[in-house]
Amino acid sequence: MPPTLHTPRLLLDPYTRDDEEGFVALFQDVRVSRWMGDGPSSEADDRALFGRIFSKVYAQDLFDVWAVRREGQLVGHAEIKRTDAVDGHEIVYALAPEAWGGGLGTELAETLLAYGFGTLGLAEVHATVAAENEASLRLLGRIGFTHVRDIEEHDGGLTRVFTACRG
Repeated sequence: MPPTLHTPRLLLDPYTRDDEEGFVALFQDVRVSRWMGDGPSSEADDRALFGRIFSKVYAQDLFDVWAVRREGQLVGHAEIKRTDAVDGHEIVYALAPEAWGGGLGTELAETLLAYGFGTLGLAEVHATVAAENEASLRLLGRIGFTHVRDIEEHDGGLTRVFTACRG
């Protein structure tokens, strides 16, 4: 289980079984899921994904994944994990639309970056972002990530790979 992390306005803590409806609602919102993984999934797939957080990720201590809360309400999702796509550790984060525009995304990404460098002792932390996701592209640039390469996806889309180095 990952440790609980605190930011000025957010709490990142392990998911509980009671978070399933909020998790599914977040991932079913196409404004959010269009930027996650391969895009929107069925409700059944999102429920299965939530179940795997407990049966695989937490049970086998595979990587750190958190529920993101503001004032006690689930408003997002965060994780840091090793991925072959970047040959290193990648941060993944999502916020519900009602949490957009107030700097919470920056706060969340900075927290994940600090966790990767400080707690995990990583020399580099990566992020992958769809080329059309202008808000995330700007956010990563503001907090010290540098665009290092592009990945052409099977569907013709372009994913930008960003890296931040400790130092």
